[in-house]
Amino acid sequence: MNQIHVSRRSFVSGLGTAAVAPYIIPIGALGKGRPAPSARIQLGVIGFGTMAGDNIGNFLNNDKVQVVSVADPVSETGCHGYSSDPNRKGGRLAGKRIIDEFYAKQLNQPGYKACTTHVDFREMIEKEKLDAVLISTPDHWHGLQTVYAASKGLHIYGQKPMSYCIAEGRYMADTVKANQVTFQVGSQQRSDNYFRMACEFIRNGVIGKLEKIEVGLPGGHFRWKKSDADFSQEPAPIPEWMTDFNLWLGPAQKRPYIPALHRNMTWRNNLDYSGGAITDWGAHHLDIVQWALGKDDSGPVAIENLKSDMPSRDKILNTAAHYSFEVVYEEGTRVFVSDAFTNGITFYGEGGKKIFVTRGNLETTPAELIRTKLDDKSVRLYKSARHEGNFIDCIYGGEPTICTCEIGHRSISIAHLANIGLRLGRNKIQWNPKTECFVNDPEADKLKASPMFNGWVLKA
Repeated sequence: MNQIHVSRRSFVSGLGTAAVAPYIIPIGALGKGRPAPSARIQLGVIGFGTMAGDNIGNFLNNDKVQVVSVADPVSETGCHGYSSDPNRKGGRLAGKRIIDEFYAKQLNQPGYKACTTHVDFREMIEKEKLDAVLISTPDHWHGLQTVYAASKGLHIYGQKPMSYCIAEGRYMADTVKANQVTFQVGSQQRSDNYFRMACEFIRNGVIGKLEKIEVGLPGGHFRWKKSDADFSQEPAPIPEWMTDFNLWLGPAQKRPYIPALHRNMTWRNNLDYSGGAITDWGAHHLDIVQWALGKDDSGPVAIENLKSDMPSRDKILNTAAHYSFEVVYEEGTRVFVSDAFTNGITFYGEGGKKIFVTRGNLETTPAELIRTKLDDKSVRLYKSARHEGNFIDCIYGGEPTICTCEIGHRSISIAHLANIGLRLGRNKIQWNPKTECFVNDPEADKLKASPMFNGWVLKA
């Protein structure tokens, strides 16, 4: 099986890795586990696209880390994503260039080579003496790569959405726990002061009894490129930059290369690879809802009033572009989710009090509510100044990260539940967060897991 056995064919050749500070020894030299204070974490990057490009600076600028290798079946191509920079690139060669140039400048050694490259992540893990990996690949790969890395004893920073389906998320969380590795979900809003402050206000009753929550997520289908040719739904020749298209597809069903699905982040428009905007942004905002409600180890009991324009499963763009649904918790708290709302989270309390939080903004009604001071007896939440830094610190100390694999699984499960309900055309689905099963609904239970193709198996 692909997931169990590492290929024994010749490994891809790469340049040797050298530490930036030779007097700091790598963890790999000491054996796996928690590092000594003098150890430098050897980090490998699996998938170098939009999000890895965002994360890499905080790892490169951390003197406890040495980024040593990049694995990606893409060589180098445009990587526009959220960036307005037309020159931004993705792929293993783009990642290597960024990493090499950073260390060359830091050491004042032009031409310094710090980073190796691999097409296959398994080859990178087998060959390089890694201590940790950053997983920033299309969503349908997250489970396989997490389980593989955890079974090798590697610590993992895994981008969101953490899992591709509910059953996969549970297996990931159990495998990470069993191997006692540090895991950080890339839900970086937990390391943002505004989101933490909003959650602390809710936990401490600053707006009185919580009456309802509204969550605004984006609508439409992702389209980063403006050219119609770049968004064509017709099969096209595999481009040169796609070194191994079969590896890119991995556990997804076989299909020809289609520009509308297989470049930049447009793959999020198809259920073979992702869950659309509901899982993409839901992974962020629904995670904050869980945090505010103290539900990190639990979840809702129902998803109700589901409405969407969900296309048929056989369409190329088959994720919901417009949608609304209500998330219901056991104590009666109701969360209204819609692409018609402003992007962000609004908490409604008593007497017209409310809190709105989104990236870069926190507003309260009345305005002076934002100046509320919490005393020593108040509930205070986990504080992280930098998400990547928190991951590294927890590798050294052995403490849980601010967004563990279990937390990430519980949060993204809500988005998966909504997509299941929408796919089934249901007005309501009931969920047991303790057993993680639907209530008397075998048809829905079948959708907790997704089939894997091409010989891939999710097994440690």
